[in-house]
Amino acid sequence: MAGEGPGVSPYDTHVSSATRFLIELTAWIAAPWAAADLWGGWAAVPTLIFLLALPSLFNTPGDKNTTAGVATPGPIRIVIEMVLLAAALWGAWMVWPTWLAVVATVIGAAMLISGVPRYRWLASGAPPVT
Repeated sequence: MAGEGPGVSPYDTHVSSATRFLIELTAWIAAPWAAADLWGGWAAVPTLIFLLALPSLFNTPGDKNTTAGVATPGPIRIVIEMVLLAAALWGAWMVWPTWLAVVATVIGAAMLISGVPRYRWLASGAPPVT
């Protein structure tokens, strides 16, 4: 178990956390860019606001060292992270060069693989670990 203190998921590792963060950054950059390309520049703003607000506002108790936001069940947190992954990959493949979209896809795969223990924990309702 790799948790680093009270209130932090015991199943989150440095690798799973880092790849999740990289996918969030990719979603925040690539998806608004793709939305602007498809629907005009105005579409980038609500896309970015939605993708920034989603992981910031909805948090599963015990998953992160934060008490802010709306308490969300573990399975909903998984859905939020999959939405971010889908937005990141969609945006990357829509507007970035192929080599960079491939890099984003590899990071997404690493996020999924390294996050399996945490996703299992979240899927089970994120029970407190003693």
